[in-house]
Amino acid sequence: MTPDEVRPVRAGRRTVPTHRPDKVLFPGDGGGDGAAKEYTKADLVDYYKSVAPYLLPHLRGRPLMLERYPDGLDGPRFMQKNAPDHYPDWIERAEVAKEDGTVTHVVCGDTATLVYLADQACLTLHRWLSRTTAPGRPDRLVLDLDPPGTDFAPVREAARWAGDLLDRLGLPAAPMTTGSRGLHLVVPLNGRHEFDEVHAFARDLAALLAAEHPDRLTTAVRKADRGDRLFLDMGRNAYAQTAVAPYTVRARPGAPVAVPITWDQLADPAVDARRWTVADAVDQARTTPWAGIPARGRALGPARRRLDALRRASG
Repeated sequence: MTPDEVRPVRAGRRTVPTHRPDKVLFPGDGGGDGAAKEYTKADLVDYYKSVAPYLLPHLRGRPLMLERYPDGLDGPRFMQKNAPDHYPDWIERAEVAKEDGTVTHVVCGDTATLVYLADQACLTLHRWLSRTTAPGRPDRLVLDLDPPGTDFAPVREAARWAGDLLDRLGLPAAPMTTGSRGLHLVVPLNGRHEFDEVHAFARDLAALLAAEHPDRLTTAVRKADRGDRLFLDMGRNAYAQTAVAPYTVRARPGAPVAVPITWDQLADPAVDARRWTVADAVDQARTTPWAGIPARGRALGPARRRLDALRRASG
């Protein structure tokens, strides 16, 4: 097959043509053991098709921002919000409000859409924390643990502290490697709170964590103010902000994947932010690492009262 050929891919009830399947999107570095492998567009398409049963539940009904690299990692990056007119009619769209009007996002609810987006060299899917039916009320809260360097040990440490605090507040949290450097803790909510309320809760949660571990954690937005402390990033918990979706590929050498994990796996020294790639992330998905997380999200009211009591007690 030449790079200019079209490869039809069966995805559910549709056959999606994919173009230039041999095009290299992730160049390898040609090294030995532990080196970054080369992956083509066909590899990306095949990965997204195989992981679809596990990925789609995290995407359905949510506006997406698409991170595209039409010429691979060595080419320019495009962050795409608007769904182009040339996208097929069968791809779902959602029009949502923005400051000066509206924007129409892609919504991914089926495998065919995943395959089509992969053919568009969309490497990473960034999802809203709210749904199209209630764009102003998130049903997810995300705590982003952003380390100062590449060492994952501070992330593991911070996640344990954050998980303990969330447990005291009565909120279950699901850890996910980001495929980059850090970790996301995802808290399911009931979707009845406005973004302002959720953001304020997240801000106060992070402030208490940083106050309990001032030498190790910080909420300072400016990098110059962080020193060697891990940054507790709560900025994603706002209207129209996004977070990488579980099982999405990241634009990094070797095609690492953002992967849900268990708390026991987080304690494993062999696990870090880029532990899984397109070569083995589906195997991890099949273990259903988030099976213990309640299907119904929690209300913030009881957690807010507990948080306020802890903040008063801490002085």
